[in-house]
Amino acid sequence: MFASPGAIAVQIGPLAIRWYGLLIAIAVLLGTSLAHREAIRRKEDPDQLLNVIVIGVMAALVGARLYYVAFNWEYYGHFPLKIIAVWEGGLAIHGGLLGGLALGGAYAWWKRLPLVQYLDIVAPSLALGQAIGRWGNFFNEEAFGRPTGLPWRLYVSPPHRPLEYQQSEFFHPTFLYESLWDLGVFAVLVLLLRRRLARASGALFLAYLGLYSAGRIWIEGLRLDSLMLGPVRVAQLVSGLAILVAGIGIPLLLRRQR
Repeated sequence: MFASPGAIAVQIGPLAIRWYGLLIAIAVLLGTSLAHREAIRRKEDPDQLLNVIVIGVMAALVGARLYYVAFNWEYYGHFPLKIIAVWEGGLAIHGGLLGGLALGGAYAWWKRLPLVQYLDIVAPSLALGQAIGRWGNFFNEEAFGRPTGLPWRLYVSPPHRPLEYQQSEFFHPTFLYESLWDLGVFAVLVLLLRRRLARASGALFLAYLGLYSAGRIWIEGLRLDSLMLGPVRVAQLVSGLAILVAGIGIPLLLRRQR
């Protein structure tokens, strides 16, 4: 059993540094450093890649927030000032991927940079960054699953429990499940697939999409705060589509290289 120590990492007078923002910053810095080294290894211009990453990260943060807000408009429509309160949580990874790919990809296309190769370079960084960033949900007491009595259960304080589960104290730590899954995806990409898929540009990024999505489908089924489209969990729908794209795309890319 474990419990969050609170959302604030450091308090200096009225200034509060929250774990959520701190962990996102660490994830971005570590992921960027990793991608920079990988660009050098692949003999790509690391400075050009850095430009794409900076634009992609900013677009990803905006996209992740707008995606989350769009599916929770019933709340944010009544409290519009809360839209900018990202330190309270509420970033959707699929929105971040869409935003980062759209703007970062547009910039790379405009500058005639090797976008597909860049996607392969940043794929492990994305998995590692997600593994780190998920711990922000732990400190914010969010993104947890159904009640459970398992030894690794998570204690959630009453203000953060859904109304229908006010009498329950312990829940599945789905943020932890996803963090561990993302670490596994990172290891598989770097240790097993990076060299095997090197001849097929774009295949490593598709492998990241497929592997991450496979775990997300299962984990999302445990969560209590899923973004919904009618009776459908949006993350499961998008993850299923991503698995389909990866399952079709990777064999096609490998066949083309042969």
